[in-house]
Amino acid sequence: MSRYSSTIPTAALLIALAGPTAAQTPPDQSAAANVRQSDQYEQALRTNPSFRAKRMQEECGPITDAQLHQQCVASFEAYGAAPPTKARRR
Repeated sequence: MSRYSSTIPTAALLIALAGPTAAQTPPDQSAAANVRQSDQYEQALRTNPSFRAKRMQEECGPITDAQLHQQCVASFEAYGAAPPTKARRR
C-alpha cells in the first residue's frame, strides 16, 4: 500500500485541476464560422454562374489528366448549368 500512497494524492490533484479547465473552454467559434462560410460559398456556386465559372477555371483549369479534369468540372455542374468551356489542348 505504501507504494501507491504518493500516487493517489497526485491523481486527485490532477483531476481537481483538469475539471475547471475543461469547464472554462469556450465552444469552438471557428467551426461555426467555417460552416457559415461554406454555406455562403455553396450558395454563390448555385446562384451566380460567373462565380461558378471562375471557381471552376481556377480549380479545374490546372488539372492535366482528362478524367480528373472531367470529374472536377462535373463537381461544379452539380451546382447548376455549367457555362460553356473552351476546348482543352492536350
